[in-house]
Amino acid sequence: MLLFVLTCLLAVFPAISTKSPIFGPEEVNSVEGNSVSITCYYPPTSVNRHTRKYWCRQGARGGCITLISSEGYVSSKYAGRANLTNFPENGTFVVNIAQLSQDDSGRYKCGLGINSRGLSFDVSLEVSQGPGLLNDTKVYTVDLGRTVTINCPFKTENAQKRKSLYKQIGLYPVLVIDSSGYVNPNYTGRIRLDIQGTGQLLFSVVINQLRLSDAGQYLCQAGDDSNSNKKNADLQVLKPEPELVYEDLRGSVTFHCALGPEVANVAKFLCRQSSGENCDVVVNTLGKRAPAFEGRILLNPQDKDGSFSVVITGLRKEDAGRYLCGAHSDGQLQEGSPIQAWQLFVNEESTIPRSPTVVKGVAGGSVAVLCPYNRKESKSIKYWCLWEGAQNGRCPLLVDSEGWVKAQYEGRLSLLEEPGNGTFTVILNQLTSRDAGFYWCLTNGDTLWRTTVEIKIIEGEPNLKVPGNVTAVLGETLKVPCHFPCKFSSYEKYWCKWNNTGCQALPSQDEGPSKAFVNCDENSRLVSLTLNLVTRADEGWYWCGVKQGHFYGETAAVYVAVEERKAAGSRDVSLAKADAAPDEKVLDSGFREIENKAIQDPRLFAEEKAVADTRDQADGSRASVDSGSSEEQGGSSRALVSTLVPLGLVLAVGAVAVGVARARHRKNVDRVSIRSYRTDISMSDFENSREFGANDNMGASSITQETSLGGKEEFVATTESTTETKEPKKAKRSSKEEAEMAYKDFLLQSSTVAAEAQDGPQEA
Repeated sequence: MLLFVLTCLLAVFPAISTKSPIFGPEEVNSVEGNSVSITCYYPPTSVNRHTRKYWCRQGARGGCITLISSEGYVSSKYAGRANLTNFPENGTFVVNIAQLSQDDSGRYKCGLGINSRGLSFDVSLEVSQGPGLLNDTKVYTVDLGRTVTINCPFKTENAQKRKSLYKQIGLYPVLVIDSSGYVNPNYTGRIRLDIQGTGQLLFSVVINQLRLSDAGQYLCQAGDDSNSNKKNADLQVLKPEPELVYEDLRGSVTFHCALGPEVANVAKFLCRQSSGENCDVVVNTLGKRAPAFEGRILLNPQDKDGSFSVVITGLRKEDAGRYLCGAHSDGQLQEGSPIQAWQLFVNEESTIPRSPTVVKGVAGGSVAVLCPYNRKESKSIKYWCLWEGAQNGRCPLLVDSEGWVKAQYEGRLSLLEEPGNGTFTVILNQLTSRDAGFYWCLTNGDTLWRTTVEIKIIEGEPNLKVPGNVTAVLGETLKVPCHFPCKFSSYEKYWCKWNNTGCQALPSQDEGPSKAFVNCDENSRLVSLTLNLVTRADEGWYWCGVKQGHFYGETAAVYVAVEERKAAGSRDVSLAKADAAPDEKVLDSGFREIENKAIQDPRLFAEEKAVADTRDQADGSRASVDSGSSEEQGGSSRALVSTLVPLGLVLAVGAVAVGVARARHRKNVDRVSIRSYRTDISMSDFENSREFGANDNMGASSITQETSLGGKEEFVATTESTTETKEPKKAKRSSKEEAEMAYKDFLLQSSTVAAEAQDGPQEA
């Protein structure tokens, strides 16, 4: 039952298959009596280097009989004519087979392991019968698309006679070319007949851009009578055997193409064969590139001998396949194009570490690119270049590890090495839209470790806020702030001074929370750079940034200029004064730069400033009142008291009388007055007012803020607690009792005022 269930599961869920890392030629062709050399590739790990290698022949039932192995075994069929050699330093082993016969044709495997079921690669070997040639036949073997020269000797008596070349088609010879100027239409534009001279007694026929149809038997002839000189030639036009190329995933590959000087001025191309005979252009010298290779391919300038090379970086699994390079005026494969072939295998068990292929930054911000290289070449020179697709894939250098930086990148580009870490970091800040594009990381050592990264400029604002250009005064102290948002709370913050060889770290001061980010909590920090007793040597570019261990994050750059103090001196500008001096520069990052101080823009605190201005106006009003003479104040007070006291007594008596009358009329009804709106409500309605009032929630009220740290979104909640102030309860009084108490208070105050009026006015 269990076996049945497992069988069903295997039928439903397909088995997980992994591509074998062993690689070799798919097809091998040869002729009887010749020999072949078959190279098989494997990942050069310590285990694979010492594992058994073998060559076996596949049977009809799926088995594979070992014919030769690296342990010294050789079958009787291969005795004396075959051997297997391992090259562990290159990750290859080679099988050589001599004295081939048609019986050797079949399907084979080259592989690793203790038996034929280990890692392996299928190889097809085809041995054809040798051509039956006439005696004295010259054999020419030439690759497809190349050039052949057929030499035809003759005797002196035929020196002045007609020279010709025929091709045997079926039972009849067909004229190809002769010395009278005739050319067969199938050879138009690619054949010529050269007569070396009567002294050499030789003429030759040169055929360019050979096609597969050109293969066959030829006859060159001098003279047309029975005394003519004849020479037989056999032309074999072969498809080029692909060169095997074994590279790692995410690595780099270079195709070197040498087509000969005859095509030095012809357009070159690299194409990848798809189904059938189609070959899709990957890149050519006419400016065409396949979209899948955008930003990661270079076609190096061709030499005078017609050779060129194509470099592809950031290899992907889908890049594996058969590639052809060639030359043709159309920039693509045509019949008769001279070609070279490669079979590329991409090993997915790569030793090259993963690194970001796309890095995003905002205008005014920065990016940090991590570039891997071979740890064994820590002393190699590191480079960073800009891929220029518009110029046929050029990649001019921008910076190197020896201290060279392209002039227009000074102050905003740096290459930082991490010895022994197998990586180096390139930091580019002050980004603009023109910085978007593809960049390459490379060294002068192992070319297989070239990598590509694309920089994209997206919408947004830089996370780090610094002043713009700052002017320092000789001999004084300069303090430059750098504001970090909440998400960088766990990062290491630093200041450094930029130079061609890197960025030298400087001491910085953590000054606590930053006010530049009004929505951040205490994790938002302000880190300042302080330069004491500024000198001319302090002038230059300064960076502030963040990092975690060996990984660099964002940076921001500020240029510090050093000048002598002006004769007029300096003035202190406080944060509350919004009217800036004419030489004050307002920065896009929300800061103002004033002489040696960079302070936050007062616009960030508009509410506090408005309150301060209102308070200043109130103080001014009080000051203007106090500035009057004491005599005028005393006179005004006496006149006012003597006039208003009798009138006030009369009005007060009337008001109390009216109040008492209305209070008696309403009895158990209370009056509530709210500003100009008056209403009558029973006091019993307020007995449970706490249940519906503004302070009904006696617990904490939370304010939630969103913050980001290390790419993960978190929520930080700050709690505000409210405390209720309880007043002692007072005994309730009726409206009548309150009215009688008010009347008694009025009589008492009236007596006091009357007594003071009799004593005479006094100074306030």
